[in-house]
Amino acid sequence: MFRGKKYKESAKLIDRSKFYETDEAMKLVTQTAKAKFDETVEAHIKLGVDSRHADQQVRGAIVLPNGTGKSVRVLVFAKGANAEAAKAAGAEYVGEMDLVEKIQNENWFDFDVVVATPDMMGVVGRLGRVLGPKGLMPSPKAGTVTPDVTRAVNEIKAGKVEYRLDKTNIIHCPIGKVSFGPEKLAENFNALIGAVVKAKPSAAKGQYLRSVVVASTMGPGIRVNQAKLGN
Repeated sequence: MFRGKKYKESAKLIDRSKFYETDEAMKLVTQTAKAKFDETVEAHIKLGVDSRHADQQVRGAIVLPNGTGKSVRVLVFAKGANAEAAKAAGAEYVGEMDLVEKIQNENWFDFDVVVATPDMMGVVGRLGRVLGPKGLMPSPKAGTVTPDVTRAVNEIKAGKVEYRLDKTNIIHCPIGKVSFGPEKLAENFNALIGAVVKAKPSAAKGQYLRSVVVASTMGPGIRVNQAKLGN
């Protein structure tokens, strides 16, 4: 795999054999981000669970204390008073079948998060095949299927992130931008880890946090000492 000059320079600052404490890791992740744009910082958390089993799924959502630094476009499926509430809360797109047809017929995806009221899930279910693979399908666990659309939109705009396992039992989740600085990144990181630890399935056996790595968009991975994070 080709690595650019900036990446190689950044990699020299990291001891590959070391597990860094959270504060030190956040300082390094900001120092090793060399791109000309404000890179996103992501946490990659490998868990000691088997996502093939329903009782070992880990999924949820949390509002990061310092937000994500990203402006998020919200689509809400709602009608009547709920539709008006969603618009008032700042949702970019609000509708019913008109939006379903737009997505189906025009392959339209100019949005980042989908929220739906429970009475709209029969309609939204028709989009399962297209929204599901993109991770956009509304879910009660993530708080995106709810009668309280005002709260849902406000939380998403404030920096709510969803975390879920991929097929290799790893959670990939943004914790902010490099410009946040080490302290705010650490606060967001600790909030995410706390939520993931709290969501530990009772069926999970042995070590829960197997490995935790943070990295900026273009920077190298930095291993965090998961033993101190709670298991």
